[in-house]
Amino acid sequence: MIIPSLKKWLQRRNFQGLNTQSSKASTGEKSRVICILGMHRSGTSYLTGSLQQAGLELHRVHEANPHNKKGNRENPQIMQLNDWVLDSNQGSWHQPPEQIVWSEAQLQQGRDIVAQYADFSCWGFKDPRVLITLEGWQQLLPQLEFVGIFRHPALVARSINARNENLSFEAGLSLWVDYNTRLLSLLKQAPFPLLHFAPAEIDMLHSVRNLAQSLDLPQPERIDFYDAALVNQDDLGQLALSPEVDELYTALKELAQ
Repeated sequence: MIIPSLKKWLQRRNFQGLNTQSSKASTGEKSRVICILGMHRSGTSYLTGSLQQAGLELHRVHEANPHNKKGNRENPQIMQLNDWVLDSNQGSWHQPPEQIVWSEAQLQQGRDIVAQYADFSCWGFKDPRVLITLEGWQQLLPQLEFVGIFRHPALVARSINARNENLSFEAGLSLWVDYNTRLLSLLKQAPFPLLHFAPAEIDMLHSVRNLAQSLDLPQPERIDFYDAALVNQDDLGQLALSPEVDELYTALKELAQ
């Protein structure tokens, strides 16, 4: 299948820490939608910001926040909807429910959000919560494409504990297993590009530029989003992984580009 190239950006403006870009889609053209999947503290913001530089339309996203100097690149309306869905299913991002049911009101809010992207020929979004709430997004966007990213489980658990002191290292590891088991299951259903987030700048730049080219984004050479100074918890020390965690981590590495 030939993937259509993105249109040029027609407008860019910044306000209140959010970024808005516009790109008019051709009449009758069906939008292409790319969702960036990955666990919290696993490089999803880096990957999303890099793809944005390469030409992926994100529309209205945070470009700065207290836990990420370059912003998490998330649409706050999408994040709030995911939180609503999780809460209505007696869960949260750090207590994933066993089952997720979207109400009609939540689906309608999702439709309203998607409608804001109607003029874009190709756009994308990310929120780690989507790995839990995915069924509703697939209902809203049957054509949804995926790219994924993962990171060493111990580094993720440390980073979560540093950001949320009430979540222990062990709780962070448990969350890493939950989110990445979902990621691996999706990969097995229908393979999609997967990156391993590691602190080596040259390797990451090469990987993400190759990814942008494979997605047919128009400006892969413009990617320079990586900033080693913003990578938290990059020292593994002598930490050993349990067999369950190591097996999942190894399986993801085998599928990574």
